[in-house]
Amino acid sequence: MPELDARVKNRLRLLRAERDWSQGELAVQLGISRQSVNAIETGKYDPSLPLAFRIADLFELAIEDIFLREDGGQDA
Repeated sequence: MPELDARVKNRLRLLRAERDWSQGELAVQLGISRQSVNAIETGKYDPSLPLAFRIADLFELAIEDIFLREDGGQDA
């Protein structure tokens, strides 16, 4: 059974850098604060499911292509 408190890694910083966007520019596009973008990128905060969908839609990727369980495991 997967750990319920598992942390999530993400590729948000890399994806943002590939598009030459600042944290502030990404924040405006997502409707959140720059501090929230920073917290997600550094793993201090995991986004809500609706926000994860907005991020995935913005980058035209599946959520699982952006967010990964830190232990690398798959859910059953």
